[in-house]
Amino acid sequence: MSSQNIYILGIESSCDDTAASIIYNGRILSNVIANQKIHEAYGGVVPELASRAHQQNIVPVVHQALEKAGITKNELHAIAFTKGPGLMGSLLVGTSFAKSLAYGLNIPLIDVNHMQGHILAHYIDEDGYNKPPFPFLAMTISGGHTQIVKVDHYFDMTVIGETIDDAVGEAFDKSGKILGLGYPAGPEIDKRAALGNPKAFKFTKPKVDGLNFSFSGFKTAVLYFIQREVKANPNFIEENLNDICASIQYTIIGILMDKLKLASKQTGIKNIAIGGGVSANSGIRKALKDGEQKFGWTTYIPKFEFTTDNAAMIAIVGYLKFLEGDFAEQNVVASARLKI
Repeated sequence: MSSQNIYILGIESSCDDTAASIIYNGRILSNVIANQKIHEAYGGVVPELASRAHQQNIVPVVHQALEKAGITKNELHAIAFTKGPGLMGSLLVGTSFAKSLAYGLNIPLIDVNHMQGHILAHYIDEDGYNKPPFPFLAMTISGGHTQIVKVDHYFDMTVIGETIDDAVGEAFDKSGKILGLGYPAGPEIDKRAALGNPKAFKFTKPKVDGLNFSFSGFKTAVLYFIQREVKANPNFIEENLNDICASIQYTIIGILMDKLKLASKQTGIKNIAIGGGVSANSGIRKALKDGEQKFGWTTYIPKFEFTTDNAAMIAIVGYLKFLEGDFAEQNVVASARLKI
């Protein structure tokens, strides 16, 4: 079937970005994202505002994706959409739009797990990008998720470690909020960390058995540390901001890498791939690259545009499912807590 010329429309609406992408035989022709700046004022995503913005954005975003790809909707072979996990109101907009369009065009509908999208983004055909061979370990790190997944084949995945409370992106954002940084704080912490001393301040790592993560205690430790220091010196944050950011980032990366090292040791797998918005962090990318030297890993780090929430990753999963004839029924429903 792969000898056919297949066009898939991917739609992603799991959180606050409305995205559409056209994929042609595994290659991305367009990848359009409408960001919702409105949430910055609230210091986090407001679900009700997010779903309203999706309703406004989805038609123009899909139209633009088709236009950029240079095709019409009548040339599409299937429509892939994010079924979950994510914010229910946001997911409903993408799901109902995809169902309606597929029904109107009389073409197959393909439901996609958002987390599988982050992992399978590595299989987008890109010049000069090597795809991870099976089996590999995928670490998906974002504002809502922190997981280590053993990937034996495209749709044969096992979660072997995950967060028992907060996600790593949340740890960055909450730490940033404590420091008075804007939302999202991750990129700002990353930028400042490059200018600071990562060993200036020591934060203890949470003790969690096995391959699971915990970040709630870490956030509390940062809060108490800042409160104590500011009490002694009201200018503490301004005077030490780069060092604080560097120390926070160093500790978070240490937590992630400890678990990844353990997972690699336990499974004997040395192919390591990352995905999710937090994998854009330069410190994490460097730590992974260092792992190649230290532990004999081969690491796979996707392009920035395929790490954050985007529709190209939904489209590639749609393409892979299309080849297997794995389609959804019209009565498919969105699921906020969908598991891999």
